[in-house]
Amino acid sequence: MARTRSTLTLPIQRCTGLLAAAMITLSACDTPDGPAPDAGGQVADQALFRDVAVETGLAFRHFNGASGAFYQPEVFGPGVALLDYDNDGDLDIYLLQGSRLAPDSPAGEALFQPPAEHWPGDRLFRNDLDAGGRLAFTDVTPQAGLGHTGYGQGAATGDFDNDGDVDLYVTNFGPNVLYRNNGDGSFSDVTLQAGVDDPRWSSSAAFTDYDLDGDLDLFVVNYVQFTVAGNKRCAGSDGQLDYCGPEAYDAVPDRLFRNEGDGTFTDVSATAGLGSAFGPGLGVACADFDGDGRADIYVANDGAENQLWMNRGGGRFEDTALMSGTAINAYGKAEASMGVTAGDFDNDGDEDLFMTHLDRETNTLYLNDGSANFLDATDRYRLGRVSLPYTGFGSEWFDYDNDGDLDLFVANGAVRIEEDQRGDPFPYKEKNQLIRNDGADGFTDISSAAGPALALREVSRGAAFGDIDNDGDIDIVVANNNGPVRLLRNESAGTNHWLAIQLQGTRASRDGLGARVGLLRKGRAPLWRRVHTDGSYVSANDPRVHFGLGSASDVQGVVVAWPGGDSEIWRDISIDTLRVLQQGSGEPWQAGD
Repeated sequence: MARTRSTLTLPIQRCTGLLAAAMITLSACDTPDGPAPDAGGQVADQALFRDVAVETGLAFRHFNGASGAFYQPEVFGPGVALLDYDNDGDLDIYLLQGSRLAPDSPAGEALFQPPAEHWPGDRLFRNDLDAGGRLAFTDVTPQAGLGHTGYGQGAATGDFDNDGDVDLYVTNFGPNVLYRNNGDGSFSDVTLQAGVDDPRWSSSAAFTDYDLDGDLDLFVVNYVQFTVAGNKRCAGSDGQLDYCGPEAYDAVPDRLFRNEGDGTFTDVSATAGLGSAFGPGLGVACADFDGDGRADIYVANDGAENQLWMNRGGGRFEDTALMSGTAINAYGKAEASMGVTAGDFDNDGDEDLFMTHLDRETNTLYLNDGSANFLDATDRYRLGRVSLPYTGFGSEWFDYDNDGDLDLFVANGAVRIEEDQRGDPFPYKEKNQLIRNDGADGFTDISSAAGPALALREVSRGAAFGDIDNDGDIDIVVANNNGPVRLLRNESAGTNHWLAIQLQGTRASRDGLGARVGLLRKGRAPLWRRVHTDGSYVSANDPRVHFGLGSASDVQGVVVAWPGGDSEIWRDISIDTLRVLQQGSGEPWQAGD
């Protein structure tokens, strides 16, 4: 959210989330907590996504503790994590909660009061999906041993001890927490024993096996050196107080923790070369960008050059962002990068990058040539103009309609006062976007046709993606700052076919993070997808790989390229189902077979 407060021109005048005056009974820039009615006063019957949070028991509201002092962390969270913590086959939801940063300070009379329920502390909601597809969630935080009461920012998920249960790392403004899953529905705080604490302001984090030894290492992204005592007073273009940009504080370096395989980690940031460049980091994506079999790390920095840490083997990384074309945009400018997602949107077999930025900048698409050289293709694919009015955070490449092409969702919310919302206690509301992949023609923003849930104006931050109801399409959980969580149930796929793949590593990490899964089809190029939970913004996604197939049913097999070099093929694949593939149970495969 980089900006120079003293030289800003007035923000663009707009009321971005309104459909029409007749559709909303609140004041012009208020945000309803439920679905918006259509022009005839009725809630739309047909919607691509429908918010089912309240009706399913996911009634959580974030509290940012805003005091009127404009403490910078107040406007950045929260994230959300999807994880099957109890191994029952459906995705549970972990939600990050805020706190009061300085309740006893002179400016500490809060603008907002904490919610009556689900505060203080983070919350874990168990998914009680029944055999008929009915979704219901139960708050199981106390019995799970969770409920951390720090100033929550984000979460990362992965089975770091390879015991078959997904573990949880929580980032905060302040000390972070590693929770080990005990396998009995509960977690234990093993932060000190594991050696992965970081007392600074951490944002995103990611588990990745960078050294290919079969266990998951941990990369932690840090933002700036903000303290409550050192809070600076920043003003907008009209001279009134507003939140500072990252340039007001010194950036702090990120950290890489190597998993020793015995429940402990070693901080190898310096020896890995990560101290050679750092910035105000917010987003991270780990993927093999040059096809050499090793996981690389991309960091999205806020208002500074981004970093592309190429894995050179032997525990060493090199920042090639500037030479690769991913440090700055096509106009030579560093942008306010927040969220980032890596995926093969053009189905050419390599990982492309998309990241979200501040309003009056554009979100940016970097097109990979297969060897980690990138081209800013934002305008070519019609992704520039649609993002100019918005400040984007969480985002993901995902196939919302199961047609085989990766689309985009962007969670939006301002970080500087929206001029048309002055007088609102929290004047940072924007609407979110669903952007359809039209193939070679580029992308189209179809938010206005997606249903009432995408007509809401809120301050959205984290977004997590996964098949929450196990019906074969991808749903979205959106975490709103100082607002209610939204569970956007996907109702768009219709009759299109699909296939989901879940991996079980034996020599690779248990959940197969970093593996590449290829779908083989007769007479067509393979579709490649990466097993990951990272990306978006301060959030963790479903590790299961999802393929949309459209009307096709000619799947010839599934290939898995495991971290470390082994590749296998499974040929007896049925569509419209979830298939669990265990390492070592397929046939050996080589490219060209």
